[in-house]
Amino acid sequence: MANPLDPMDLKQIITLKIQGYSNRKIAGMLRINRNTLNTYTQKFEACEHDYQTLLSFSSGKLRELFPVKTTINNDRHEALMSFFSNNNLKPAHPGFTIQHHYFEYIRQAVSPYGYTQFVEHFNRRYRQSKGSMKLDHEAGKELFIDFAGKKFPVADPQTGELVFMEVFVAILPCSQYAYVEACKSQKREDLVKCLANAMRFFGGVPTAVVPDNLKSAVAKSCKYEPEINRSLKDFARHYGCVVCPTRSYSPQDKALVENAVNLAYQRIYYPMREMTFFSLKDLNEEIRNRLKDYNDHILQRKGASRRELFLSLEKEYLKPLPSSGFELIEYRRAKVQKIGYVYFSPGKNYYSVPHRYIGKDVQLQYTQSAVSVFYNHERIATHPRNNQRGVYTTVKEHLRSTHQEYLDWSPAYFEALASQHGAHVKSYVSRLVAHFDYPEIGYKRAMGIIQLHKFYGSERLDKACGRALLGGSHSYQHIKNILENGLDCSPEDAPEPDTKASHIPQHNNIRGAQAYQ
Repeated sequence: MANPLDPMDLKQIITLKIQGYSNRKIAGMLRINRNTLNTYTQKFEACEHDYQTLLSFSSGKLRELFPVKTTINNDRHEALMSFFSNNNLKPAHPGFTIQHHYFEYIRQAVSPYGYTQFVEHFNRRYRQSKGSMKLDHEAGKELFIDFAGKKFPVADPQTGELVFMEVFVAILPCSQYAYVEACKSQKREDLVKCLANAMRFFGGVPTAVVPDNLKSAVAKSCKYEPEINRSLKDFARHYGCVVCPTRSYSPQDKALVENAVNLAYQRIYYPMREMTFFSLKDLNEEIRNRLKDYNDHILQRKGASRRELFLSLEKEYLKPLPSSGFELIEYRRAKVQKIGYVYFSPGKNYYSVPHRYIGKDVQLQYTQSAVSVFYNHERIATHPRNNQRGVYTTVKEHLRSTHQEYLDWSPAYFEALASQHGAHVKSYVSRLVAHFDYPEIGYKRAMGIIQLHKFYGSERLDKACGRALLGGSHSYQHIKNILENGLDCSPEDAPEPDTKASHIPQHNNIRGAQAYQ
């Protein structure tokens, strides 16, 4: 099959033929295959136009007369085209290879093409060049992030079992300054931690973070409006940047970080291939050493290293880091219980909320150090996180006034309360509370004794407690009996008994002496 020639080449051949040069000479002068030249010469001679007329034609006219694509029409070519049609080749399918279908082709064909010609015809039929666009990256505008496809092994020092670690890669596209770190997984906690470490490594914050559509970054992928994971949104809000994922199945959107991953394989993975690591910390120390050499390597086309380009072009455009570090925020739903607490399931304990929210559905937002409660997007309570199970963490102001008073119960509280009604009351209550090993028993009796002043007055209560102190009793009922029977009163103050009065109480069912006359 003759190789196709451009119309300009054809005009040169025609000009040299008019000048009388032989095909051998023309082939040598234009560096064209002689068989190709012979084929076109035969076409010229078979054409109805002479050389002068052909030379006057435009390039478009010559292309119509002598098309660039050679038309092949023979049995072997038809058999190959039939194979392509019948076997439903899918070049976009994962794992597709031309070689696989070539082996199927040679098993079926009577007179098969060689592999090179098979690839040539396949490319003509299926390959379509989509082209690409050169993107200009502004300094400090974007940070591309990705996880490498190949994991790095870490050996357990006790058992020798290999645990494969993920490798996080981040790159500033303007300077191509890169950061690499190994982590345990691609989960939100590890992604956020790696991102925070990358920000500290670069010493600033870009305008946008550009991940792909991994689950820890994008809750729901969409070509036009992806839903960002809430934890990553919190991270971006804390650092003052935005998250802008690439399009699904479009690695060209972040070609630089894809290339950085490949370079990480070459400059970091490969030199460390014979090394064994027994902890994630040791692995990251070695990665940092290799990363320094990677960023200091001189780029031939730019005549400077990535570090030099970063310091001279990009660092000043990064926003400053926030003053405080970021803590990953988790979310839970809960309902305020009747006792005024919410159950915190991750810690299996309880936290108080203002009593007016009892029965309401609330949202818990928690970090490693704090638990916050929100109702209708308004924060209603914040507590330091308690990691003890079954513990109730309480803010006194959250409880009802009666419940708040209950929390104040103590020996000092009852002494102060009793002292308002007299020294004897204070002494008796102090002795009563101290008498019991379980103080709550004494608290209840002390409260009952103090409440007796409402019925008998503070003066009589103080005298009753003074009388009870002589007997050494520790009973609410004893004080009540003294007051009811007037034993707290002095003999001259006590009411005189009525000797004429019957000791039998009056009742309608009791008959008098007259019934027995």
